[in-house]
Amino acid sequence: MAEKILMKGNEAIAISAIRNGVDGYFGYPITPQSEVMETLMKEKPWETTGMVVLQAESETSSINMIYGGASCGKKVMTSSSSPGVSLMCEGISYMAGAELPCVVVDVMRGGPGLGTIQPSQSDYDMIVKGGGHGDFHNIVIAPASAQDMYDFVDWGFELAFRYRNPVVILSDGIIGQMMEKVELHPAKPRRTAEEILEAAPWAVTGKPAGRPRNIITSLSLDSDIQEVFNQKLARKYAEIEAREVKYTEHLTDDAEYLFVAFGCSSRICEAAVDELRQSGIKAGLLRPVTLYPYPFGRIGELAGQVKSIMSIELNLGQMVTDVRLAAGGKCPVGFYGRQGGNIFTPEEIVEAFRKFNNLK
Repeated sequence: MAEKILMKGNEAIAISAIRNGVDGYFGYPITPQSEVMETLMKEKPWETTGMVVLQAESETSSINMIYGGASCGKKVMTSSSSPGVSLMCEGISYMAGAELPCVVVDVMRGGPGLGTIQPSQSDYDMIVKGGGHGDFHNIVIAPASAQDMYDFVDWGFELAFRYRNPVVILSDGIIGQMMEKVELHPAKPRRTAEEILEAAPWAVTGKPAGRPRNIITSLSLDSDIQEVFNQKLARKYAEIEAREVKYTEHLTDDAEYLFVAFGCSSRICEAAVDELRQSGIKAGLLRPVTLYPYPFGRIGELAGQVKSIMSIELNLGQMVTDVRLAAGGKCPVGFYGRQGGNIFTPEEIVEAFRKFNNLK
């Protein structure tokens, strides 16, 4: 029987990193994600697995340490919260331009600016649409439970190395601080130097016998070469969009009204759907698990089935732009959200739904 432990979502990130053979964690404390580093320091994985855990001088330092570790084919990661991730965006863009794998955890809080330390989902545009300058995409996965936080570390590294691309686990302060039972899957050892040579032939690992010298950079001074490279990235992103879309659904088979929500909002929204069902209204929920690639196709299919869609978010309305694009004008699309660290209740969602749809 698998072991189950009660822990916070942030703690689950740390425990999963240790148990999934991560080589190095470089980070900087910031509320509401500081428990990631605190748990790693408490567990002392350098004594058991040899994992490096280091508090950097700043978020800018930590993402560049990640750049160095990833260049050597190592499984490296960091975590932060909204203002801290802003400081990492240049490094993330450099890593995308060098086609380097890494995992970045963003436990979102309210903004803009330093904002609040309470939960939010207002980094959607920054991470899904941006995350740095230039033509690139982060792969973005959105946990909705402490179990997801644990599972998504391993999944994130699978995606990062499969596509040689930064992966962002886009969480929020509720999921990070919430305590739930987490099932611990069998631990994986760190990869050996030989396994890294086999899995990452592109890595900077010196020059073993018979292996070409590798150079890791995102700099190009020739516009034609840069264009060819960007077109190569475009083909990679097209493959990601074709293969890696993931979502879950709740009561959508006969739904006449649809909610779309991710992260903690999806859990609150599920309760609102159940409440509406009890009153005789056939509501359903789609939860995007991947925010890039986004489930445009499935939302478009459901848009042809339902009377309306509402995007439920802890922000001023960011994902709703993608929901409207996916719906393609097949039905009205509304939005309801709270900001500044305030959290809506299922009852508030139901009230907003009834108002948007002119239902008593």
